[in-house]
Amino acid sequence: MNETMTWEQLLNGNRLLDTRENENGAARTHFHRDYDRIAFSHPFRRLADKTQVHPLSPNDHIHSRLTHSLEVSIVGRSLGMAVGEHLTLPEKLTPTHLGQILQAACLMHDLGNPPFGHAGEDAMQCWFSNPRNAHHLEGLTAAQISDFQCFEGNAQAFRIVTNLEHKPGNGGMQLTCATLGALMKYPWTSDRIQKKKKFGAFQSEKHLQQTVARQTGMLELEEGRFARHPLAYLAEAADDICYRIIDLEDAFEIGLLSFELVRGMLEKIAQVKADQSLSNRSQLSYLRAVSISKAVGAVSEAFVRHETALLKGALPGKDLIGLCPADIREALDEAEAFAAKNVYTDHRKMGLQLGGYKLLGDLLELFCTAVRERIENEEISYHCEQVIALLKFEAPEFGDKLYPSLLKVTDYISGMTDQYASRMARQLSGMGEA
Repeated sequence: MNETMTWEQLLNGNRLLDTRENENGAARTHFHRDYDRIAFSHPFRRLADKTQVHPLSPNDHIHSRLTHSLEVSIVGRSLGMAVGEHLTLPEKLTPTHLGQILQAACLMHDLGNPPFGHAGEDAMQCWFSNPRNAHHLEGLTAAQISDFQCFEGNAQAFRIVTNLEHKPGNGGMQLTCATLGALMKYPWTSDRIQKKKKFGAFQSEKHLQQTVARQTGMLELEEGRFARHPLAYLAEAADDICYRIIDLEDAFEIGLLSFELVRGMLEKIAQVKADQSLSNRSQLSYLRAVSISKAVGAVSEAFVRHETALLKGALPGKDLIGLCPADIREALDEAEAFAAKNVYTDHRKMGLQLGGYKLLGDLLELFCTAVRERIENEEISYHCEQVIALLKFEAPEFGDKLYPSLLKVTDYISGMTDQYASRMARQLSGMGEA
């Protein structure tokens, strides 16, 4: 049994379930092609109308999941290239390739998030975990039940790119194993959850997760649980850097936080003062850019310093930011803690999210009820026919198994945009058109 991972295997350019030889073209590498496939996909396009922090915001300057994902991909690319300069890479691979892997992995990291941000994710978990809804899951295995009760956007993203999009059932987008490895923040299934209620693949994609792990040489720490691909730590850091810094900027844009307060917090991270002759927005833009640059430098240095531990699956700490110098680490932690207390608890945001709980619960009740009626009966009610018709070509048939049929429901609902989910709720209540 291997005791350490190797870059030669971790940067495996083979495509998932695609046995054709992978050739680099003059213009695009196979990792670059990964990025293009994601950017042109329908799930990525829908991120334009999915909540980052503030649902259904009337302010056009506020980040959506799409703009957030684009910015995370840029930071990920910078981290990959910075780290690559200090690693002994396999022949023919350069720091640019690492940047492309991280850019693609970061671009798709939020593809599986349901409408209304993390509140939507929690709403789905709560509905399936409610004892009043247990009858919808009767007949499933314990592991399958756990998939729904712990519904996870990370697992849904993995399902989208490896199973649902482009070539359903045949590797999905057929991305490279290296890129998929960098995406797998939680390389285990829901029945292997330990402390955090997080996992990276549903039972339906368990074999694909294990294929990626073995193709890239990720260490199996225990049965069903793998050590993270080292680049997954950089993808996580790119996301953390962006939301800790940019959520403050968004809070200023919508009037939740004063300019002076946000400027002061960003100056702590950037370790520079803004030019006060500039407009408020320009000052914050400058401080945001310098802050990200400082954080990228600190995180990449931490990665290189702990390369040996990362390759052994034994990073001393939960993330790379925690291993950064105290000045950067503490300033970023302060920004995160402040946002948690003063931004994420905004009354308008919380009110819309609470409405989202009921909305998503109503949709789950409607579709789960109709799906069970459809797969158990040759003749179904007119109401059931109407509901099932909304699933279009993904609609289950009589005699289909329950688990994949319910996954079609969560695929459909988690794929909704904020606006679409809201319109459907109005239609179902008789108050408007969808």
